Amino acid sequence: MSESAVAHGAHGQHAKPSFISHYIFSLDHKMIGRQFLFVGLLMLMIGGILAMLVRWQLAWPESPVPGLGFISEPYIYPGPNGGGIIPPQTYNALFTMHATIMIFFVVMPIMVGTFGNFLIPLMIGAGDMAFPKLNMLSFWVGAISGVVMLSSFFVPGGPAAGGWTGYATLSAKAQYTGVEWGQHLWIIALMLNGVSSLMGAINYITTVVNMRAPGMGYFRMPLTVWSLFITAILLLLALPVLTAALAMLLFDRMAGTSFFLPEGGGEPLLWQHMFWFFGHPEVYILVLPAMGITSDLLSTFSRKPIFGYHAMAFSMIAIAGLSWIVWGHHMFISGMNPLLGTAFMMTTMVIAVPSAIKVFNWLGTLWGGSIRLTVPMLFALGFVSNFLIGGLSGIFMASTPVDIFIHDTYFIVAHFHYVVAGIIFALFAAVYYWFPKMFYRNMNQTLGKVHFVLTYIFFNGAFFPMHFLGVGGHMRRIYNPLQYEFITPMHDWNIFITWSALILGASQLFFLGNFFWSLFAGKKAEQNPWQANTLEWSAPTPAPHGNFLTTPTVYRGPYEYSSPEVTEDWLPQDKDIGASTAAKAH
Repeated sequence: MSESAVAHGAHGQHAKPSFISHYIFSLDHKMIGRQFLFVGLLMLMIGGILAMLVRWQLAWPESPVPGLGFISEPYIYPGPNGGGIIPPQTYNALFTMHATIMIFFVVMPIMVGTFGNFLIPLMIGAGDMAFPKLNMLSFWVGAISGVVMLSSFFVPGGPAAGGWTGYATLSAKAQYTGVEWGQHLWIIALMLNGVSSLMGAINYITTVVNMRAPGMGYFRMPLTVWSLFITAILLLLALPVLTAALAMLLFDRMAGTSFFLPEGGGEPLLWQHMFWFFGHPEVYILVLPAMGITSDLLSTFSRKPIFGYHAMAFSMIAIAGLSWIVWGHHMFISGMNPLLGTAFMMTTMVIAVPSAIKVFNWLGTLWGGSIRLTVPMLFALGFVSNFLIGGLSGIFMASTPVDIFIHDTYFIVAHFHYVVAGIIFALFAAVYYWFPKMFYRNMNQTLGKVHFVLTYIFFNGAFFPMHFLGVGGHMRRIYNPLQYEFITPMHDWNIFITWSALILGASQLFFLGNFFWSLFAGKKAEQNPWQANTLEWSAPTPAPHGNFLTTPTVYRGPYEYSSPEVTEDWLPQDKDIGASTAAKAH
């Protein structure tokens, strides 16, 4: 028996853990992935409620709502003289915290934390993460960062109100926003969140490099693993830049330094450069896992090999590399040298090429396939279509003269939500797809399809009309659109968007009900309900500590669907069909 097989056998002989060691301070990557999922879903509900409040204010800025007087000032209160229910500073805090929570405490924990933790060892045939204790610490530091962020709602002055980008000098002095400890806690929470993500990145990279099963070459890894591996490298390189910028900002606020304060010789634009040098790789930290997951699901439910596997992997590598030289497109109106602006314009247009390769390869995978419209497949298709819209609108903003006109308008809000909020479709696809492996039960497919239809319709109803508002000049981050005469004729769009957003939020009740009902009463799952090829479906359900009863051997890539070598239309990576000598030597 090989050394690794002995190790797996030892895993299987572990004594039954206590409740605390199993559910709270677990060292098992699968449980840690579930912990990230539950925290992410909680934050998703909080972030969604904040979004509803923002949209209510924009649709009905001068209409108080009866019955909300029990919520104390300064958060929500009936305004004077029949004004709106949300005061201006609270409105600034709402959109600041909504974006911060959604990006750093929903998409990152679920797409990277949950699926990175749960899937990487299973998909590469490993028994666990390389550093289980560091993995546990990563979750708990991340959870503490979320508590710190939410605690800012309960300090005097309320939470941070300087925008999710925290631009100096607005965020560098309390008197600019009237927020002191709320902004302090925002900075501290993001620093802790960065430390948590760095721990996870180190674990992911080490696990993929050192712990792949026999025969699992880099180009036999599923694209989900490729995407998470590249994401971990981006996290490792990008987060120290943000953490350094946050530390400098905290010193400016609390220690009297002037890194970003011009009156002390500081440079406000330095914050923008540091933030966006992190911020644009961050966009791909969020979207690359969605791309990898979507690739796996489209192949599985088209019953075809992924079109252009190597091109897909190299395109993700190209996206990661190019993401470091495009950050200046966020700063076209900052007064930068036009020649430098042209350089950033060109690199931004170039980065659209590997993204386009992925879209065409997804279409090539679908073409001629035996498509199964399961709930995960529907959400994966929803991600592709919305990402395409976001990518096309991004081409407009890459052009410097166009961006100067639309930069601070709702066109940017539309683009950002189609790219980043559109990831929610890949998130739901992944939850529905791997729920049987994570929780050993199936989710209800009928409720899932209702959830998809409502989410898709009202997501587009909420965000597509923002393009029209943006081209019409509707500014973002304004408290009362009706103060501007030229916006008033467009205000019906604001009302339409808000109703769509409210129904979009209500539609998620189908998901939450389905999720929690299925946890306890869903039909028991088969080991491989989707007839997929990747290694996680070869592990027992439920998978033991150590994942596999014996170390799997990999004979082929993950996308051998409709193979002529077998009668079934799927061929698992670890299935030995008697002609694997050459494959083993690969």
